[in-house]
Amino acid sequence: MLNTSDPHILDATFAALADPTRRAVLAQLADRGEATVTELAEPFDMSLPGFSRHLKVLEKAGLIERSRQAQFRPCKINPEPLKEASDWLAEYRRLWEARFDRLDALLAELQSAPEGVPGKDEDDDPSH
Repeated sequence: MLNTSDPHILDATFAALADPTRRAVLAQLADRGEATVTELAEPFDMSLPGFSRHLKVLEKAGLIERSRQAQFRPCKINPEPLKEASDWLAEYRRLWEARFDRLDALLAELQSAPEGVPGKDEDDDPSH
């Protein structure tokens, strides 16, 4: 299995990604590159303080970074936690693909064997 340096990073990443509002914020930042809190909050029907709580979760998980530019604090996406989550998922994808490949091979063997049972001789069949 994949060994991550800090399992809390994965926990925080998946917890942050569990919310559709936070996923939408990440999608906006992926498209825009950088945006202010007000710009990010615009499409959502919620108060600015409520929206800011979503940003804090994303920031705590390391998924976004906020800088200071005069009175603005623009946000931008940080791809590293997403890459780590993707790598972790890819390990399980490889595991399941290997299992499905073995299952496909077994099914092919069963379909090509006489009477659908691999290694069964007709002499073993009591009906003959």
